[in-house]
Amino acid sequence: MAFDGIVISNIVKELNDTIVGGRIGKVTQPEKDEIILTVRNHRTNYKLLLSSMASMPRLHLTDTNKTNPITALNYCMLLRKHLIGGLILSITQPNFERIVVIEIQNLDEMGETCYRKLIIEVMGRHSNIILTDEQDMILDSIKRIGAQVSSVREVFPNRPYVFPPNQGKANPLSIRDFDAFLQIIRGQEALQQALYKNITGFSPQMAEEICFRAGLNGSTVVDDLNLEQIQSVYDVYTLLIQAIEKGDYAPTMVLDASGKQIAFSAFPIRFYQNESLVPYDSVSAMVEHFYLNNAIQSRISQKSVDLRKLVQTNLERCYKKLNLQLQQLKDTEDRDKYKIVGELIHANLYQIKEGDTEVTVLDYYHENQPRTITLDPRLTPSQNANKQYEKYNKKKRTLAALSEHIKATKGEIEHLESVKYALANALREEDLLEVRQELMETGYLKFRRSKSKKALQKAEPMHFRSSLGHDIYVGKNNYQNDLLATKLSNGGDWWFHAKDIPGSHVIVKADGQELPDVVYEEAAGLAAYFSKDRESPKVSVDYTLKKNLKKPNGSAPGYVIYHTNFSLMVAPSLKGVTLVKD
Repeated sequence: MAFDGIVISNIVKELNDTIVGGRIGKVTQPEKDEIILTVRNHRTNYKLLLSSMASMPRLHLTDTNKTNPITALNYCMLLRKHLIGGLILSITQPNFERIVVIEIQNLDEMGETCYRKLIIEVMGRHSNIILTDEQDMILDSIKRIGAQVSSVREVFPNRPYVFPPNQGKANPLSIRDFDAFLQIIRGQEALQQALYKNITGFSPQMAEEICFRAGLNGSTVVDDLNLEQIQSVYDVYTLLIQAIEKGDYAPTMVLDASGKQIAFSAFPIRFYQNESLVPYDSVSAMVEHFYLNNAIQSRISQKSVDLRKLVQTNLERCYKKLNLQLQQLKDTEDRDKYKIVGELIHANLYQIKEGDTEVTVLDYYHENQPRTITLDPRLTPSQNANKQYEKYNKKKRTLAALSEHIKATKGEIEHLESVKYALANALREEDLLEVRQELMETGYLKFRRSKSKKALQKAEPMHFRSSLGHDIYVGKNNYQNDLLATKLSNGGDWWFHAKDIPGSHVIVKADGQELPDVVYEEAAGLAAYFSKDRESPKVSVDYTLKKNLKKPNGSAPGYVIYHTNFSLMVAPSLKGVTLVKD
């Protein structure tokens, strides 16, 4: 994501085409850091959303209807007083900064013409929405910044409005020749950093795109480039600026193959690998779609906090238990020595007398070397032998019990890791409901009957299509993995899964037909991508026909066993596959 100066310039153009010349008919404040202006122009009502939210600051036209508080907040009342009925004269972006100034003409309480400016600063946690008069004196702001908060710049009523410091960056629209461009970026910084740190409105993302289009590595130090290479960067940069000046924007969203939003821009971003570009006719529609989906993901993340904490707590408990069990298992490694001592005592009973504290015998386990054995003088020779056998048998029983306990603990860890993976990859609330249901059925949560069953029917595995047209299905959690391995596949389909790590089950519909090599590779790449080791350069993936899978009775959801399989070492990848939106 990059709500940079270039995206803002696209939004400013769109707002000039739609609401400049219109009148403000309504002002609402649905959230403490959000304003919506309703503007009528060209016989159409437009809603302009202004947000100073630290995590998602933005401005754009919106179609979303939001619920407003019963009692309007003070800042909303102030805006209504000064803006309702006002004519929007202009919308500008000073010095290509992440700042938008809306100039409004209205009538004051005396019926005299007055001018107001609504200034939107889109700057992360420093974002603000500020109202000023014609002398640029601040009337109020959605966030008041006093001297105790910032010694550099106060944002407070009755203070003059001052633009935030530009950190010495150059306005990209004022760079008109190669020499000026060279002077600005020259230095020991990496090329990408030199672009976004020295030119206003450029994000690291757009700087990387310029490097990519110029055929250069963004991490290359500028002073290590020759003039021809810098000229290629300047040529790409110039084409971009010309498009901005002409208003030839092309709003584009970047999605991965699973449909997850990665970034957006006012121009196509091509340096991302294996991702798809989705064009939009309206930059506002793109930005709203991006933030709306981000808000959904944020809500899912918030709703899954309790589940993630529960799973992590149980994982920590299991790992501690496993460490203790492994330590106890190590204590049984010397069990055979007691059996040997017992046998040696038993074989030499004839030379041991009651009350002896030790006996020296020939150890036939170690080439008949002499060995002295300590005895308990209170026991008979036979009792001394039996005592050693008892120690051996106790450790042997402990070994058998521990082996079962360790197997169970490892199985629990494997299951919890798979649940943790599913929570991290939940895309919808229905996915969370499935995970919650699974935790109930496996005893980690108290079971409660609700509408979950109905919701579970809506959650479905992801559907991809290979480059050759084969249908590929990917489970997002253990319930969907079970569904794929049992009901949505037949014995002639192929099953893929990352080896020995949590991940998704991947099914390729084949109906008993042999698959082309490229489909095996694409499916294995998907299995590696949708696994815990997604960031690894290579992942081992097992694959076999579905008929070779078996699900043991009483096993956890998503658990299957197989004894006949092939393996591929592949890079996690979405290359070649296409997400199908059923």
